[in-house]
Amino acid sequence: MDVGAVEDAEVLSHGIHRQSLVRNAAVVEPPGRLIEAIEVRLDSCRGRVAEALGLGVGDREGAGFIRYPEGGFYRAHRDRGDDPEWEGASRRAVALVVFLNTSRDSGLEGEFSGGVLRLFLPQQDLDVSPEAGLLIAFPADVLHEVTEVRGGTRDTIVDWFYDPS
Repeated sequence: MDVGAVEDAEVLSHGIHRQSLVRNAAVVEPPGRLIEAIEVRLDSCRGRVAEALGLGVGDREGAGFIRYPEGGFYRAHRDRGDDPEWEGASRRAVALVVFLNTSRDSGLEGEFSGGVLRLFLPQQDLDVSPEAGLLIAFPADVLHEVTEVRGGTRDTIVDWFYDPS
């Protein structure tokens, strides 16, 4: 994450735009051989993710590497939606988040505070404190957010399994 090319993360909402009041994060492009290794590992999770969520899954969209700087956040949103600028968003069935570093809020020695993945579920909200190596999978239409990162940076890999074709 420290050596890849960096650009501002954008938001899909009536087109693809930078919206600093909605999302403060960066997209990082690491070396190609690392991306290939991650792609293989994410593909290997397909069966377990589908079984755990009771959902059929098809192809993956492709891994994205996201860095949330100090003060970074992503307001409540859904990863599945209809937008002519990114037709794949309407096919997203499952969201994947892999934490690359650990929040001090997890109770472990961490590199930052905050940066909680909050899932707004029907029965109750679920807060997931980042722990390096932890993969979280949830239906892509679940409302969720990333709370403000404090005292460091939060690094993640994100991806989506599409509906089965």
